[in-house]
Amino acid sequence: MKTVGIIAEYNPFHNGHAYHIAKAKEVTGADYCIVVLGGDFTQRGLPAMMGKSLRAHAALLGGADLVIELPIAYSTGSAEYFAHGAVSLLDKLCVVDTLCFGSECGNLDTLMRLADALLAETPAYKEHLKRQLKFGQSYPLARYLALKATAPQLEDVLPALQEPNNILGIEYLKALRRRKSKIVPITIPRIGAHYNSSDILPGYSSASALRRAITIEQAFPALEDQFPDNVYALMKAHLYQCFPIEPEDICCLLPYKVMLEKDADFTKYFDINQDFSNRLRKALSNYNGFTSLCGKISSGNETQTGIARKLAHILLDIYQTDIDHYRKDDYIYYARILGFRKASTPLLKKIKAKSHIPLLSKLADANSLIPDTNGQKMLLQDINASKLYDLLIYQRFHQETVNEYQKEIMIL
Repeated sequence: MKTVGIIAEYNPFHNGHAYHIAKAKEVTGADYCIVVLGGDFTQRGLPAMMGKSLRAHAALLGGADLVIELPIAYSTGSAEYFAHGAVSLLDKLCVVDTLCFGSECGNLDTLMRLADALLAETPAYKEHLKRQLKFGQSYPLARYLALKATAPQLEDVLPALQEPNNILGIEYLKALRRRKSKIVPITIPRIGAHYNSSDILPGYSSASALRRAITIEQAFPALEDQFPDNVYALMKAHLYQCFPIEPEDICCLLPYKVMLEKDADFTKYFDINQDFSNRLRKALSNYNGFTSLCGKISSGNETQTGIARKLAHILLDIYQTDIDHYRKDDYIYYARILGFRKASTPLLKKIKAKSHIPLLSKLADANSLIPDTNGQKMLLQDINASKLYDLLIYQRFHQETVNEYQKEIMIL
């Protein structure tokens, strides 16, 4: 029995994702594909356009055999934390043979060279990185410039560090290296539009372009060729019932959360320093929307995405001490199932027999399966994030949702 792992958000699931799953099984000879799926809030620090249950359903329709939720503490983190959380989850299942990820360059050796260089963190590199950050460069650019200045042997591969899928792939490789994992990495070239492209192209547009077309242009009926037929039918049945959720839908929740803590120091939340805390408090005095707030807080060395992530950590009660505890405890305490195919029953049996973490299918079993208090807190953060997301659905579409404890696993 061979198993390939994929780490994804599927926001939304489109033809490129179906191609990735099929190609991953083809090149690895895998019998099963496990997808670690980001939860109701994404790595961009924003609510997902579609909830995790609907995206898990789409993933199963698109070829996945088992979908497991990535805890919210990592799904809203930077590329490094997102990757380390997801890789740790796959590694602890003890059944995954390969990790297959898409990249712009499609060359594993190129990405491995960059990953090893970043893991080495030579004194010269760290000094140049510190200097670039002090000059006001964003972290991704500062890292690129530091490597350029201190690792001339990487000149031929350095451009790969400027592409988003390559960057995430490098973090997967770093995580595998740090864990001394037996999982073998494989990368396949990304097809279709560029990650950040806003153009709708025949058959293979980017997820960002599709989100824009669905939420802003309301062009879903014209996008049928962008999705597998069964996924398009699923989305059509739920359109304007529970999706699309947009970034501005959280515009009222965030200032209320901050108002409750008007005398608190926001540096207690994950990845927030004193300067950011001060800028946030000042910007909230004239609050008129989430997107506007991100712009007001912006500084020279922070990306808009990085700002949104920090705000998500405040909204979702993700504290710096939480992340410190999770890292100390090796990142992951459980694997919560979102859905699976009936034909994957042998895979589930193998996981239950070999996994280093419990396979969680019912929240009612959580206390007995997850005795660690930090693990219980991680799960509670997942539950509360989903409750918050359900409020966004009700606020926008006036649709009542099933309580998180009563939601059933999707079985195909």
